[in-house]
Amino acid sequence: MLTLGPLGFTAPALLLALLALPLLWLVLRAVPPAPVRRRFPGVALLLGLDDRQSQTDRTPWWLLLLRLAAVALVILGFAGPVLNPAQGGGGGGPVLVLLDGTWADAGDWARRIDRAEAALTEAARDGRPAAVAVLSDPGAAAPAFQAAEAWLERLPALVPAPWEPDPEAVADWAGALPEGAFDTLWLSDGLARDGRDALLAALEDHGAVRVFEGPRPVLALRPARYEEGAIVLEAIRARAEGAQDVAVDVRGRDPAGTEQVLARAEGSFAPGAQQAEIRLSLPAELRNRVTRFEIAGLRSAGAVSLADDGLRRREIGLLSGQGDGEGFELLSPLHYLRQALAPDADLIESDLSDMLLANPDVLILADVARLSPAEETAIRDWVEAGGMLLRFAGPRLAASDVSRAEEDPLMPVRLREGGRSVGGAMSWGAPKTLMPFEAGSPFAGLAIPGEVAVTAQVLAQPDPDLAERTIAALQDGTPLVTRKPLGEGQVVLFHVTANAEWSSLPLSGLFMSMLERLSVAAGAERPAPEALAGTTWVPEDVLDGFGTASEAGTMAGVPGERLAAGRPAPDMPPGLYAGEDRRLALNVIGSDTVLVPAAWPDRIPVEGLEIRQETPLKGAVLMAALLLLLADLLASMALSGKLPRPRRSAGPAAAILLAGAVALAPPQARAQEAQADARAVAATSEVTLAYVRSSDPQVDEITRAGLAGLSDVLYARTSIEPADPTEIDIETDELSFFPLIYWAVTADQPLPSAEAYGRLNRYLRTGGMIVFDTRDADVAGFGGTTPEGRRLQEIAAGLDIPPLEPVPQDHVLTRAFYLLQDFPGRYAGREVWVEAAPPDASAVEGMPFRDLNDGVTPVVIGGNDWAGAWATDEARRPMLRVGSGLGGERQREVAYRFGVNLVMHVLTGNYKSDQVHVPALLDRLGN
Repeated sequence: MLTLGPLGFTAPALLLALLALPLLWLVLRAVPPAPVRRRFPGVALLLGLDDRQSQTDRTPWWLLLLRLAAVALVILGFAGPVLNPAQGGGGGGPVLVLLDGTWADAGDWARRIDRAEAALTEAARDGRPAAVAVLSDPGAAAPAFQAAEAWLERLPALVPAPWEPDPEAVADWAGALPEGAFDTLWLSDGLARDGRDALLAALEDHGAVRVFEGPRPVLALRPARYEEGAIVLEAIRARAEGAQDVAVDVRGRDPAGTEQVLARAEGSFAPGAQQAEIRLSLPAELRNRVTRFEIAGLRSAGAVSLADDGLRRREIGLLSGQGDGEGFELLSPLHYLRQALAPDADLIESDLSDMLLANPDVLILADVARLSPAEETAIRDWVEAGGMLLRFAGPRLAASDVSRAEEDPLMPVRLREGGRSVGGAMSWGAPKTLMPFEAGSPFAGLAIPGEVAVTAQVLAQPDPDLAERTIAALQDGTPLVTRKPLGEGQVVLFHVTANAEWSSLPLSGLFMSMLERLSVAAGAERPAPEALAGTTWVPEDVLDGFGTASEAGTMAGVPGERLAAGRPAPDMPPGLYAGEDRRLALNVIGSDTVLVPAAWPDRIPVEGLEIRQETPLKGAVLMAALLLLLADLLASMALSGKLPRPRRSAGPAAAILLAGAVALAPPQARAQEAQADARAVAATSEVTLAYVRSSDPQVDEITRAGLAGLSDVLYARTSIEPADPTEIDIETDELSFFPLIYWAVTADQPLPSAEAYGRLNRYLRTGGMIVFDTRDADVAGFGGTTPEGRRLQEIAAGLDIPPLEPVPQDHVLTRAFYLLQDFPGRYAGREVWVEAAPPDASAVEGMPFRDLNDGVTPVVIGGNDWAGAWATDEARRPMLRVGSGLGGERQREVAYRFGVNLVMHVLTGNYKSDQVHVPALLDRLGN
């Protein structure tokens, strides 16, 4: 390609023909030939006559210029002019387009695909073979160089992967690179990885390497952890630049089962910091519903942290050293424990052996002193496997010799014989209050009520490790709560009773908070690799590179050893994995992941992803040449006297040139405005039904055909004469022109932007109606949700939708034009949801219908695939089958009637709720 400033030519050799223009000037100058002078006396008889046919003795100079300009434009047009051509790297050999293709690319994936498309377009124009490779899934074979046009067709199918490139696989791929020279365009995600230098050296052995990186900062989210009564999240970034704010959305299911944002926490990166810590406190009931955390506004699997059973509702076993006396519940050692733990945990009370078989997260022993050797062994094995044993003191423990001379394995400290009594008639002091909790304690930050006091306790022996095992103490320094690790688990002892016999702690809210922190911490740690050895984990939900979750389907299970390693791979994508008794989350980012920016050698040029938009000018230039040739034809006819009324030749030519210039170069903005104005006039002059463009062209075609079929029925049966249905883009198009918008929801439909949500909400608030159709009634009725239903929930989360209810029997949709009892489409039986009636809406005495207002329900939600039932082809024949036989055709007819009622409702409101219609309706109903 020849480039002259902003103008390029794809066939520059044709420009050499411009050198022949001077010769063409001489040829055109000699035609027509100069007349020969002959003296003839009879010419005097011709004086005064008007010769209607004349011929000039030479071609006018402006006509010569016109013809030369036309020829020059023809030459320029066939030379392939392009405005702002893509600048290639030079060379004429093969070109390799290499993408990292990881989660870090997902944020600006569309721009990377555009940049790769521009590179392949340039290669196709230069006739260079090309190949495309993705490091996240390089494959075993070497890249195959072929025509660049073939790769252009495959680019839209490329998506980022939710895992890191495997260094060994990348090294094997680099070793299989084909022989010969080729240039490389590397679209990097901007992160440094093992083996990248070796790959760069291998590519440089074959030719020049150019690197492209986006300006978007790479952010990620480490897995959530529970610490000191709060959920702790850590956002990380690759480049430690200036201060940067970051917000994290907490997503989960509401009581109705709909996923939505439950809370939002905000934090900020300090200047020069690569990590920002975000803390948030959630009630236990809300915490149990959390499914994921994600950085707000960032579509990337690295910005998502899935929540597993580490934050779920706990199972706690309760065992007392004495039974509950009848009528003495308040004196029971377990009463206050039940009251404190029941709202946030599932309690198990049975034999000790049965409780251990249930594998609870926490086992609480209230004043249990002696255990049988078998029970002690079983509890010890359970704690070492990751359980938490929580013990409370009491008279039985104080009177026993447990953990006296030697520390008992199931006690955190050695105990003194007997107990300590304070604040009584025979004691040596007033009741003791609690010391503020230290920073390293799990109770740090909890407020201590002034009324909490201790009157008795069991004392710990002053061993060397007592201080580090004490996590709560009294004002005089004596331990109140001690703890020690045992294998993967912990043993904790409250040196007071679980009831109010020795202290007022169980009567306070502090007691509940202390238990909640201990019980949540139990089981929150990820199991060690040894604990997962020999197990198999089945994926339930998996993430794609954009952070979107989907059902795993029939994916095979993975060994526990691989899951413990925490490295996602093509056969083990990030997601939720279920075992026998719990679920584990495999996230893209680990708890110790650090993002390091890629550092490229000075010899490697690093460019951005910006591309100049190419504008082919061949058509416009050839059209200009055609107009000039037309002007030449008219001018030649005028000069030869063949026009009816000859005028001065310069006039028509100048007018034609002016018209051609105006036609060829209209301002783009003015053309777009004119097109938008024409569409607005067409949409407002007639009733026009619209449908939202989805991600599936086949679904869009069926929707268009369905609205066209419904428009035919409206034209034939009602006074409405609708225009052809139109497709709209909610991101750019004005919605207020359309009374009804049909939205066929697809599973992979992108979520609207913030601007689109604002446009949709304005449309709903100003009287518009959106019909949401998930087209899943054939499967959704068998339990569970479908991908389309989940996508609708995500879309509706940002819409201002009023409370909904299934269509009641007296809703105006049942009688807007036809009297209906059901609203089928291709499928029947699924509930249809509309705006709920006001709470005070009631029927007038003696009238069968409620007196509703004149509003229009802004949304209609269902899954019966109405457009599929309405759809007709060009011959007005149904496109899709509905049911079978006469019953199916009857169902299609009812679907048409429902469509007519919809349009009538949106155009006329709830006027059929007016009581003046009741006599006619009752007559129709046969009452």
